[in-house]
Amino acid sequence: MVELMATLYGAVLRFDPSDPHWVNRDRFILSKGHGVLGYFAALWAAGIISDDEFATYKQNESHLIAHPVMNLDLGIESSNGSLGQGLSMAVGLALAARAQQRDHRVYVYLGDGECNEGSIWEAAMAAAHYKLDNLTGILDHNGLQSDGAAATVMAAGDFVAKWEAFGWQAISVDGHDVEAIHSAFCTPATAGRPKILVARR
Repeated sequence: MVELMATLYGAVLRFDPSDPHWVNRDRFILSKGHGVLGYFAALWAAGIISDDEFATYKQNESHLIAHPVMNLDLGIESSNGSLGQGLSMAVGLALAARAQQRDHRVYVYLGDGECNEGSIWEAAMAAAHYKLDNLTGILDHNGLQSDGAAATVMAAGDFVAKWEAFGWQAISVDGHDVEAIHSAFCTPATAGRPKILVARR
């Protein structure tokens, strides 16, 4: 997750660390909420979360706990913990951006185990149906989930082919190669199609 988040916040995402409420900022949703450590570190490195705030992680009354809790002052766009919900929210945000004629993009970070949830595929179909080319998914294809190897718990097959079949532009990328990740993020979205990076471990 480190290379993906570092590339996203360091070179791709449009934001203003001095104004996390900036209306034209890109939106980022961490659907895989248990990956919050990588998220908070990215927000800290980007200058959105202060050193003092970052040091409160998991302390009493901290805003930074084991899953993200929506707090725009800290750059946290959504509360997440129950897997399978973030993509639906991202679809809604992308639709809202279009309705408001805004040009910001929406990014959502998913886990491969999370893709066992049927709500992921309902949202994937909706994104393709509404031609949300302002939406980019990031699939952490690390082959693991809480109960063991993802292929053993629920084999998903070829994720690139699967997302393409659902109408997305899918790009396979080495999840630890920063240059390849940056290139994949910067690959123009196919008109009328949401895009997803399938990031291999």
